[in-house]
Formats: sequence, structure tokens, C-alpha cells
Amino acid sequence: MRIHVACLLAVGLLACSTSRTQAPDAPAPATEGPLPFIADDYGRALEEAKARGLPLFVDTWAPWCHTCLSMKEYVFTDKALARHAGRFVWLELNTDLPQAAGFQEKYPMDFWPTFFIIDPREEKALVRFSGSATVAQLEKLFEDGERAWRGGAQGAEARLARGDALYGEGKPAEAAEAFAQALAEAPADWSRRGRTLESLLAAQYGAKQHEACARKLLEESPRVPRSASLANATTWGLGCALALPPESPARRELLRSAEARAQEVLAPPAIEMPPDDRSGLYEVVVEARKALQDEAGMKATAAEWLGFLEAEAAQAPNPEARTVFDSHRMLAALTLGEPQRAVPAIEQSERDLPNDYNPPARLSSLYRTLGRLDDALAASDRALRKVQGARRLRVLSERASIQMDQGRKDAAVATLQEALAYAQALPKAQVSPRQREALEKRLAELKAK
Repeated sequence: MRIHVACLLAVGLLACSTSRTQAPDAPAPATEGPLPFIADDYGRALEEAKARGLPLFVDTWAPWCHTCLSMKEYVFTDKALARHAGRFVWLELNTDLPQAAGFQEKYPMDFWPTFFIIDPREEKALVRFSGSATVAQLEKLFEDGERAWRGGAQGAEARLARGDALYGEGKPAEAAEAFAQALAEAPADWSRRGRTLESLLAAQYGAKQHEACARKLLEESPRVPRSASLANATTWGLGCALALPPESPARRELLRSAEARAQEVLAPPAIEMPPDDRSGLYEVVVEARKALQDEAGMKATAAEWLGFLEAEAAQAPNPEARTVFDSHRMLAALTLGEPQRAVPAIEQSERDLPNDYNPPARLSSLYRTLGRLDDALAASDRALRKVQGARRLRVLSERASIQMDQGRKDAAVATLQEALAYAQALPKAQVSPRQREALEKRLAELKAK
């Protein structure tokens, strides 16, 4: 598992990618692949799980989430998963759609993608797992979910199951304690050590135990073999160090140590993991070097990162898979001070995927950075014709910035008022109070100018 820090740090960009944007209120087609996913119908999936006496596996995703799309294009399509089709009832849920609001109210989530394994008898989350996973990691997740479903685990396995249940209930601090106990009790060669460390650091991040999270990475990672789990845990741990406030006495030391650990993980021999995961590790290294005021190191890593992304995109089997890399290509190019380098790829994505709002939304930001304000506004128009859910607020906010750059304060005020009205109309589970407050603050500041 790994959650990409683009979705955590955000940096004001559309941080993730998709190819499956639908018209409002329309369910997405089920993923084509070896697992029989039901699309965007929790009620139907729940009843089927009850009728078949099986736990329910839920993939919650969003059209803006490049990690979600990476899972869809590079992992859930793997034929090796076909042998697991009968273990669960499978549901994929696009959280941009209004019909997902009920599920989100029942099972709040902070990171995308998040996978749930649910006991349909009580609608209780047995496992809640945030981020990406390889096939092998998914298979461990399946085993852990079934073990929790059956009950009877002992020792470290029982601690892990308890941590999963607590995290599923939205209790990250208590979950972190259970995961830490599992690591403490487990034998050195425990096969769940990497998976448990990932879950522990995710829970600590969610509980805002950022210093403990970064220190736990440094303490436990030497005990985890070189693997996708190690890479994912390193991303979490370095992300925790980055989340420490600048005035924290431990921040600089933890950033240096965790960044050095990340460099070891990126170094040869290459760990087998999805390219999207490797890209996320590059991202936190770039952010760490920026925080450490190492501009030369930041630029060098960004150049290496962008070269990696361009090579991976060139090998992508289809346009959907290629757009997995768009948001990070944009971020790496901006870090290098070369935004134009990302423009042709994202323009190609818009041509290839005309129903996807992400390419024009990203282009509006890139064009604005390049001073092409009329092109930026036109791209914003194209994105707004397609975008829905909370992501529409981001597109409207960027549009207001374009209008301000054009010297059109009244138009920018009207756009932010439109965004606030839209935010008020969204289900509460699909837009956070922090998003509304940020829009209100920005509108007030703009009116005061």
C-alpha cells in the first residue's frame, strides 16, 4: 500500500489523473478485468454479499486520483487476480458521484484510493487500507480480511486484525497503538511486517502523530526487506517528517534522516513496484530537499523524476494508462521551472480523452503559469463543462486566479461566489468544512482589495 503525497501535499494543483469521468449522476462502468466489480451501487453490492455469505471488498476511487487510475490500469487488470474472484463481492465506488455520499458518511475517508473489506452482516469495516498495492500486497490484504471475517487470530495476527478494525472505524490513534503492538510481538521474519508498518505509519499520519511516524520509519524500516512495502512505508514516513511544523526542533533532523532512507530505497537494485509508486517516492524526496533549502538537490531530483516519468509514459499501453503520469509530469516540470515541457503531453491527453476534465483543468493551470491567460480561461471553460463533485471547487478556484491575473476582480468574485454556492449544495460527506472555509476566506480577502 502507498498513498501518494501529491494527494496529501496538494501544492494547489490537480494532483491526480483519470480516464473515467462520467456525466453527473451516471454510474461509471465496472472495471474491465479479472475481478467482477459492481460499479457505484453500494446497496446492490451489500445485498449480494449478504445473500452469498461473503465479505464485501470496496475500492473507493476518484477521477482526479492518479494512484486510483494506476490501480485500475496496472494492477486490477492483472490476470493473476482472477483466482480470487470468488472470495468477495466486489464494489468500485467513484466518490465524485452523489450516490457515493451515503457510503462516505458511513465510512469517512481522508485518502484516495482507500480499500475497505466490510462485514455485510453488521456493515462493519474489517479492514481499511489507504493507497496503492501490488498484486502480492492485495493478496495479503485479502488474507487479512478473510482472517478478520472468520475471527480466531492470535498473537501478532490478532493485533494486526485489531488495528485494521480500529482504522476501519476511523480511530487512527487507537489503530496505531494496535499496529505497533503487532510489530513488537511479531517474530523477526513475520510475513506481515511490511504491511503492518505501512498501516501503522498511515494511522499515525491520520492521527497527526507526525514525529512518532517519522521516527518509527527510521526504527522499523531496517527490519523490512527491500520491497514495495518498504518503499510505501518510506513515502509515508518522509511525508510525516514534511508535515512537522517548521518550528519543530526535530523537523530538520528527521527530514535529513528520512530523506536519506528514501534515497537508499530509490537506489539500485530497483525494487519491483508500480511506476506510480516510484514516482510518489521521488515526489517526497523533492519536497524534502525543498524543505531543507537544497535547491540544487531539489532540481537534480526533479530532473531525474521527470525523465523517469517521460520514459514510463512512452511505454504506456494506452492513453488511459499514460495519463497516470500527467499530474506528476506537470509537478516535476513546474519544480524545474520548465512548465512548457509538460504541456504537449497534457494537450495530447485532452485529445485522446475528450470526456476527461483533468487535462483541460491541468492545462488551465499550466497556461496561467506561462502567461497564456486567454488559453487558460478557455481550458477552464472546457473543464467546467465536465467536472463534478468537490473537484469542481478546485477548477473554479483556479478560474478565479486566472480572472484576477486578467485584472477582472468582479468576475473573480462572481466565480468564488459560484464555488461557495456549489459547495453548499454538495453532500456534507463530499466536501470538507476546511474547503468551504478556504473559499470563504479567499472571497473575503478579494472583496477587501
